[in-house]
Amino acid sequence: MSQNLGDFQQVSEIENAQFIVVNSCTVTNSADSNVRQFVRKTKRDFPKSKIIFTGCGVKNLGKNLLENGEVDSLFGSSEKENISGILQKESFSEIGNLEFFDKTVVTNFFGRTRAFVKIQEGCNFSCSYCIIPSVRGKSRSYNENHILNQVQKIAQNGFKEVVLTGTNIGSFGDGRNSLAKLLKNISRVSGIERIRLGSVEPSQIGEEFFEILDEPWFGKYLHIALQHTDDKMLKIMNRRNRLQKDLALFQELSQKGFALGTDFIVGHGGETDQIFENAFQNLNKFPLTHIHLFRYSRRDGTPSAKMKLIDSKVVKERFEKVENLIAEKSEKFKKEHSKNLKILIEEKVGENEYRGFDQFFFDRKIRSEKELIGKFCKM
Repeated sequence: MSQNLGDFQQVSEIENAQFIVVNSCTVTNSADSNVRQFVRKTKRDFPKSKIIFTGCGVKNLGKNLLENGEVDSLFGSSEKENISGILQKESFSEIGNLEFFDKTVVTNFFGRTRAFVKIQEGCNFSCSYCIIPSVRGKSRSYNENHILNQVQKIAQNGFKEVVLTGTNIGSFGDGRNSLAKLLKNISRVSGIERIRLGSVEPSQIGEEFFEILDEPWFGKYLHIALQHTDDKMLKIMNRRNRLQKDLALFQELSQKGFALGTDFIVGHGGETDQIFENAFQNLNKFPLTHIHLFRYSRRDGTPSAKMKLIDSKVVKERFEKVENLIAEKSEKFKKEHSKNLKILIEEKVGENEYRGFDQFFFDRKIRSEKELIGKFCKM
């Protein structure tokens, strides 16, 4: 949105803001609750500012917040690129639509050394716990020329690493193009030295994708969303992936030298003690190095929300057990891969000391008397 502010300017101190734009998330009930609390507190603390509500929460929360006077105006995600015009209106309620494309070309990321490029919106999956398809719409891909134009401008601004993002980026393409082809074309942009991906689904990694994995510009880290490692649970979750294929995929990628991360949900309805123990034993077989671990959080409007919740103490125990397992695997991999590293320096953390991420997406520190922020360093 900051690229489209026009005559408006961002301020560093919230108390100086004429408008306070709240960009919401609605992925869980707790996300809705948190944003309501934030809106109410902000309205109370800054009564002279106008509270503008946007993001995924507009569809579920917007009408109620507006009618109760908790926000002054609202607009849907499809209207973000029109923010400068919208803010000039006295009051507005622009819900927008789910089939939009934000055509904004973001060319700079202040305070960052990596650039993030959205290549896709929406999702065609129907996971039983997820509300995203109903608030973000069906999968649709950005035009490749639009993406490459953005990457070229990003490279011209000095960024050397690009991270491709979206709701479900593995679904990028329309038959004529694909994620693998897009990656190849981005790699040809002068100045781009490393490309990373956001999360992809196991079923989206095929032969064409494997052909590019040894390319020097491809970061040696992949985040592949498993969500669980027990087939009964995967079926309850209405997931498309299954254990044996997942395990074979991860083992093959590991043999190619990749660090591997995943998403995993503990405590989803139906996760019995036996199912969890099976999942834990299976998870131990995976060559994982990173994990985004979640306690199941009920989301109204999804099939999973109708299932009986699991005791919070049990969920906590399962969470910690998985967390400790992956921490051990992560530390082992990091120690075994401590040479021939290529680190993109992100910040200075002390006198002559810098911090950045290597090709395996591990946090590393390096000492130097030279200015290194935004540069690749070998270690």
